Amino acid sequence: MAYHKIEKYDEKTTNQLKEMYGALLTEIGEDPNRDGLIKTPERAAKAMQFLTQGYEQDPIQILKGALFQENHRDMVLVKNIEVYSLCEHHMLPFFGKAHVAYIPDGNIVGLSKIPRVVDVFARRLQVQERLTHDVINAIETALNPLGVAVVIEAAHMCMMMRGVEKQNSLTTTSGFTGAFKNQETRSEFLNLISSNLK
Repeated sequence: MAYHKIEKYDEKTTNQLKEMYGALLTEIGEDPNRDGLIKTPERAAKAMQFLTQGYEQDPIQILKGALFQENHRDMVLVKNIEVYSLCEHHMLPFFGKAHVAYIPDGNIVGLSKIPRVVDVFARRLQVQERLTHDVINAIETALNPLGVAVVIEAAHMCMMMRGVEKQNSLTTTSGFTGAFKNQETRSEFLNLISSNLK
């Protein structure tokens, strides 16, 4: 049998958001009953639930669900993790890449859990600065590693579509704890995320 992805939405929430999006269309001067917009409020209601599903997920449990004891003390890096989030100031998207590393101290985590934790926090209304430290804090809490490093590079539609309308600007945020405060370790991390190793 072929794999089928099933998306589930809370019916009450969907209906409430559907009404709100219908009213929004009317307020901006559109006709929510015209052919192209008849299903837009429902689609938008489901999209908003998908884009904010991180509120319903526990990043610590995700990490603790895939912890393994391992006597490994070298850097573990997952880079170029796609990030899609909504700016909490204008509810417009920002998107880019996250680079996440940690140095274990007796525990490692399944590699797929690092991008999942990034997604949990990205799928909330966010600012990039807080997103960076949310990821760090979750990894520190769940793994108690020797150090964590996170760099996020993102383009913000609130700067590109409105306001200053700068199309080529990127925002970079970073955070380092523990061993990554050591210049040599931090430099190794930064060199690795900027390299194109295959």
